[in-house]
Amino acid sequence: MFKFVLNDATNYVRSNVRDFSLNALRFLPQLPQLSPYDVNLVLRENEFVYNFPVDGVIRSYETNQLGSNSPCEDSRTEASLLHRNGFICGIFDGHAGAACGQVVSKRLLRYVSAATLPRQVLREQMKQGCNSQSFLKCHNDNVDFVSEIKPIYEASFNKYIKQLAKTPQRDVASELVNAFLQLDEGLSQEALATSDVRTMSVALSGAVACLVHIEGLQLHVASTGDCGAVLGVLDPKTQQWQPKKLNIEHNADNMAEVGRILAEHPKEEHETVIRMGRLLSTLAPLRAFGDFRYKWSLDIMERKVLPMFGKQAMAPNYYTPPYLTARPDVQQHELGPNDKFLVIASDGLWEFLSPSEVVSLVGEHINSKKILEPMRLPEGDTTLQQISDQLAERKAGLTRKPVDQNAATHLIRHALGATDYGIEHSKISYYLTLPSDVVRQFRDDITITVIYFNSEHIAQLQSEPDQPGVTAPVA
Repeated sequence: MFKFVLNDATNYVRSNVRDFSLNALRFLPQLPQLSPYDVNLVLRENEFVYNFPVDGVIRSYETNQLGSNSPCEDSRTEASLLHRNGFICGIFDGHAGAACGQVVSKRLLRYVSAATLPRQVLREQMKQGCNSQSFLKCHNDNVDFVSEIKPIYEASFNKYIKQLAKTPQRDVASELVNAFLQLDEGLSQEALATSDVRTMSVALSGAVACLVHIEGLQLHVASTGDCGAVLGVLDPKTQQWQPKKLNIEHNADNMAEVGRILAEHPKEEHETVIRMGRLLSTLAPLRAFGDFRYKWSLDIMERKVLPMFGKQAMAPNYYTPPYLTARPDVQQHELGPNDKFLVIASDGLWEFLSPSEVVSLVGEHINSKKILEPMRLPEGDTTLQQISDQLAERKAGLTRKPVDQNAATHLIRHALGATDYGIEHSKISYYLTLPSDVVRQFRDDITITVIYFNSEHIAQLQSEPDQPGVTAPVA
């Protein structure tokens, strides 16, 4: 059940995955070669696209997922906010199993949708009778919790919104932080109260999260762990794409984060709290949901966990818990006309591509897709020469026609197949045919969501600041 420690060879390959070349792949046993058709089937299997039916701040979003673990430990959820115009989505990267990531991906959006609703509206909905799904409409989630667990989660949600109803409205960033912490505390209480193997498995596995909340022109990104978010900005003067990072990863490369953790524990533990780039030498992300084997007291571990899961569930050098928190860092950004798209992804993508590379690839993808749109003549009088020039431009653009309509798939294809000479089909085939017992050593689960903004509507809202922003209307 627990996959706490990777061997040194695995760690070495993962840390150097961006430098992994076809030469290294040739040392592997001969693997079956997939045809381009078969590669496309695999890469596009989990694609999803949603186009919003009315003009708003968001035009559409595209998402995709390629698993490495079995089952895939990544999860994703996207939803429109009800009772106001807004959009919320998240990517969740699980570890030590898929349980925590799957649960948090469904529940966190529900907590946030309630927390960011005006308190008066929340109280009115509570009087009319509501549940955890009363405040949002999911677009790509057709599975609910099993009947034995659902009442437990609903009880926790009802307790949470009752607390919200009694407290004054806070700014969005504060509400996001509180929602993360309250959900994490709920995972702990549910596991300890029931001692059910299912709730305990959720509590002892873990998940990092990157959540996006958009209302009007206000974009908030709340991040716990090592997922990533980057904004694609088009420079109006140079017409060049510029990346803007909207979160900071919580891992051992983040010296401020390392310093925070060391300051919370005695000096005697400074040699063991973070070792080999991992928390207590076992956990790579330095913030996460679940993972209560790094949070619970020694007494709880000895009474509740060790009898059920054995001594291996106790992390080494476990003296002064908690060592881990689910508290997110939140960044706020006001959208402008030059903000064209936002990419959020699990670390499986960032191991291959940098934020700058991701923004460039999506930007090029946007430009290349324009040739697939119906031809539109300029307004006013149009000469035959103008029409001829436009047709010539479209013909030349056919050489740039994208292989994938979905930008998330486009990114996955480049992550797996990019070389100095373009996309190498055989390299993608190798990555997709690696045996299940070794594939995790060469690539992680990859989950990506790309959100496209409506520049014209954003500009209109900026010129009419008193008008409410329509973000993501529900059909």
